Amino acid sequence: MADFLSAYSIQNWLESCPQSYLEGTEYGHQPGEKEPEDLMSNPVLREDAIRSTVQLVVGEKCALAASSGLINSAPDEGSKCFLATQTLDEARHIEVFTHRLFDLGVAKKDLDATIDQYANPNLVKFAEVLLEKVDKKDFVAGVVGQNIVLEGMAFSVFEMLKAVSDEMNPKFARTLSGTIADERRHVGFGENRIGSLIKQHPERKAEIEQMQKDMSYHMLATFADAFRNNPAREEIENVKAGMRESGVGAEYHGVNLSELSPDEMEGVLADTVLKEFKVRLGRIGLEYQSPAQP
Repeated sequence: MADFLSAYSIQNWLESCPQSYLEGTEYGHQPGEKEPEDLMSNPVLREDAIRSTVQLVVGEKCALAASSGLINSAPDEGSKCFLATQTLDEARHIEVFTHRLFDLGVAKKDLDATIDQYANPNLVKFAEVLLEKVDKKDFVAGVVGQNIVLEGMAFSVFEMLKAVSDEMNPKFARTLSGTIADERRHVGFGENRIGSLIKQHPERKAEIEQMQKDMSYHMLATFADAFRNNPAREEIENVKAGMRESGVGAEYHGVNLSELSPDEMEGVLADTVLKEFKVRLGRIGLEYQSPAQP
């Protein structure tokens, strides 16, 4: 427990996050960085960026509600302190992605309406499954849903977005780098803390595994909407063609995303996330449950 308290202490968070990779940043990126002109001058691509960023805000709002809601149900002070730092991380994520919406031209007065307009219903249902556990003060299920499923999904999605953005949009790529570092720490907490509690409560396995299955289905349905039903699909394919002609790569888990069709990209992302779920759940003593395919 002593090592656990040290690894997830507030002091460790201060040294590894605000005093390290976030130092000198402004809303997650370097001061003065702007969205690329090619993006801002193309109405279709700009709307697609707004739509995708709204999903990030929706996911992070769920994460904020979950991490803050789990603090009082945590069984030890170390977990409470870590969840307090995670709560601030999630609030920061909401702030940086909200400011990206402003940078993309969303007026502050239109923020709530924009989120309501573009929020994917499947992602909203994904959040509802998790927050039901949090509202019941179910710490074990809540941390599995938050720090393994939600954060595991976010980690892989952010990695894919960063791969596409590294050369095309350094501002957004830098913002994503900080959130990826945060998510890595959150997932580590989930694995390190929950395994022992699962052993103490083996009767909870079936219920928690069903939660993972339900959340995974809504996640896959969100991915399907993002790739198969994206109204900007044709314009995005034109950008990818330009990347190939310019020799700009977007490496993600051994593949060049600029060479993949939207359906192939969806498959790579879904396979990556689900394989990670299987490994991480196995580490804490749970058996991965395959969801239905949307």
